[in-house]
Amino acid sequence: MTKEPIKQFESETIVEPPGSWFHLRLGELWEFRELLYFLVWRDVKVRYKQTVLGASWAVIQPLMTMVVFSVIFGKLGNLPSEGIPYPVFTFSALLPWQLFSRSLADASTSLVGNQNMVTKIYFPRIFLPASSIFSGLLDFAIAFVVLMVMMVIYGIPFTWNILLVIPLLLLCIVTSLAVGLWLSALNVRYRDIKYITPFLLQFWMYATPVAYSATLIPEEWRFLYGLNPMTGVVEGFRWALLGQQAEISSLLGVSIAAVVVLFITSLFYFQRMELTFADVV
Repeated sequence: MTKEPIKQFESETIVEPPGSWFHLRLGELWEFRELLYFLVWRDVKVRYKQTVLGASWAVIQPLMTMVVFSVIFGKLGNLPSEGIPYPVFTFSALLPWQLFSRSLADASTSLVGNQNMVTKIYFPRIFLPASSIFSGLLDFAIAFVVLMVMMVIYGIPFTWNILLVIPLLLLCIVTSLAVGLWLSALNVRYRDIKYITPFLLQFWMYATPVAYSATLIPEEWRFLYGLNPMTGVVEGFRWALLGQQAEISSLLGVSIAAVVVLFITSLFYFQRMELTFADVV
């Protein structure tokens, strides 16, 4: 009785370009969902690897910024804080801003920084800028606990509005992802984007009501001011956490509309450029 040779079949996966300019491939994203988890976990470990203070940097950076703003804008500039202690007024705005700025800085260089992965294996490239954003949520959570302690110290009551932090946080994440997709895709082709990003973030911070209130902006300019997506996010955080009495519904509505447009266009551009990432990076 002769034994038949065992036949081995190799499976092949054919990767084809999308048939249209806008095709999200949601099934593919779900199939690779575990990869996103490992990329986020890798970014978290790399961020705190061989650091002396470790996760304390998540608190030190916004605290030091809060002290500088409190002295310069609160004491010397005497800017109004709508009856809220200026340190808490500033720190509540720094929470979403630090998440946005850190995520954007990391996402903008995510494709170039992982060029070995991009050129050798196939996976949804959108996971690289996305992992840079989701890894910043740990810093946000640590700093959020510090803000809760500050609110107790200053006698600021907690209200049910605090639950609205969750959708506002989601809006901040979507804003970070939208801008991150633009910058990461542009950085593949134009490497000077990494030098432009710090300047962009510095300018963007002063164009966002972090150290001051949006009520200082004249009423006729509020619509244009709300086109800055982070304006609605920051003012929304203050309203949800501190009970800020300013009317933010129209401002938040304009910011949400701006985020939707920014996110859709970023997906268009990123998907179109994704076809050339492996050749250019």
